[in-house]
Amino acid sequence: MKIVTWNVNGIRAIVKKDFFDSIEQINADIVCLQETKAQEEEVDKALKSIEKYSISNNAAEKKGYSGTTILSKVKPELVVADMGVAEHDQEGRILCAEYDKFYLINVYVPNSGQQLGRLDYRKKWDADFLNYIKEKEKSKPVIACGDFNVAHKPIDLKNDKSNYDKTAGYTQVEIDGMDAFVNSGLVDAYRHFHPNTEAYTYWSYRLKARERNVGWRLDYFLLSSSLIDKVSRVEILDDHFGSDHCPVLLEIDL
Repeated sequence: MKIVTWNVNGIRAIVKKDFFDSIEQINADIVCLQETKAQEEEVDKALKSIEKYSISNNAAEKKGYSGTTILSKVKPELVVADMGVAEHDQEGRILCAEYDKFYLINVYVPNSGQQLGRLDYRKKWDADFLNYIKEKEKSKPVIACGDFNVAHKPIDLKNDKSNYDKTAGYTQVEIDGMDAFVNSGLVDAYRHFHPNTEAYTYWSYRLKARERNVGWRLDYFLLSSSLIDKVSRVEILDDHFGSDHCPVLLEIDL
């Protein structure tokens, strides 16, 4: 089974680029999209030419903001939006698809903001999201994927020293949040297979960051530990464009 996660930074914008060609080339069984920035009917309209996949959406109450979508060749047994915590459930950030042998959680973790104005909220969000994952794990293993909006270690961003504890995505609070996920038994699949590889999934549109490869690894697959031995490949697909993020691919025998 091939699963892809991709922050598309606006579904209506990316479909005007080479998005459908990328989806065809990657040929994943499941595609998890984040930051669709559209209401559910707008996502469906943008993706109407896709025939191989069932489409599930979760949109933010605020129009043109956040949003998650799952495309799946195998129709899930059930798809549920949000984590069931009222203060977190207005922004369309979580879609959980239940399959026979696992839960797939597509997530777009909140950004802490340019002035770190949402950092306290982000700390609470991370803790509640981890609790949500652990509840799911009681019945089936979990694959959580998406834009976690954090570079976990110095290897995960180009300029670690100048950004540490100053820039959203690389504060100690956010690093502690990712530590908590990993310390709970979830496995960062890319880092498991590529422990020393400097590779990024996000590049700012400014200052030719992608051209110069000044990036961040913000997009992850976190797996229940019982699944990691079933994974054959995790790859960052940085040759696909259209967003300020690139897709990440996981292949797993399930």
